[in-house]
Amino acid sequence: MQQDLEKLLELQVIDYDLGELERSKEYLPDMINNLKKEIAELQLKFETTESDLSDAKVRQGQLELDIKAHEVDLQKYQKQMMSIKTNKEYDALVGEIDTIKKSISEKETELLETIDLISALEKNIEEFQEKLKSTKDNNSKQLAILQEKIDTIGDKVSSKQTERKSITTAIPRQVFAVYDRVRKGKGGNAVVAVKNRACGACFKALTPKKIQEIKRSARILTCDNCGRLLFWDGSDSE
Repeated sequence: MQQDLEKLLELQVIDYDLGELERSKEYLPDMINNLKKEIAELQLKFETTESDLSDAKVRQGQLELDIKAHEVDLQKYQKQMMSIKTNKEYDALVGEIDTIKKSISEKETELLETIDLISALEKNIEEFQEKLKSTKDNNSKQLAILQEKIDTIGDKVSSKQTERKSITTAIPRQVFAVYDRVRKGKGGNAVVAVKNRACGACFKALTPKKIQEIKRSARILTCDNCGRLLFWDGSDSE
């Protein structure tokens, strides 16, 4: 029976590995998508900032042209003041001059704000560029590792299944049936060690007599509470 227990423990390790491989089919693609998403989001921020910078520079150029055009108009109206003959013409011209001066002032304020924005965007672009490069370098390495793992899952599963088949054929059918039923019904480990004189899974206390039987390994015993197969690994107190 000790040999059967050893085989069951080997089988349990293989089943755990197979379970991990199956789970990796789900979480590895998610990890890959998250890494790619991180790169894409940074790329979008970088491109958006570049676009905003381009628009801001265009706006700066337009504002500068508008201010120059208004200044030309202002000089023209100021010269016309020299030849005004009536109060009505004077009032009208003063109104035009005031309007142009106000427009120049507003556009100069907007120009200063645009220049500040350009400075901030240029700084952001440098930061995004550095972060994007760093993220691409780091994530590309992780992506290569994860992709390699995905590519080798099939071979690993096949190898583990071959090992499993070899071990199961060496385990008595009745013993394997108990193991398989518990593994599928309870999940996790089907074979557990005695811990603190109790089942190592559900912690149900064991009688001294049962503990002695488990230690002798004359036959495979199960927990009366959870049904898991029990063994003595020597780590529990006497």
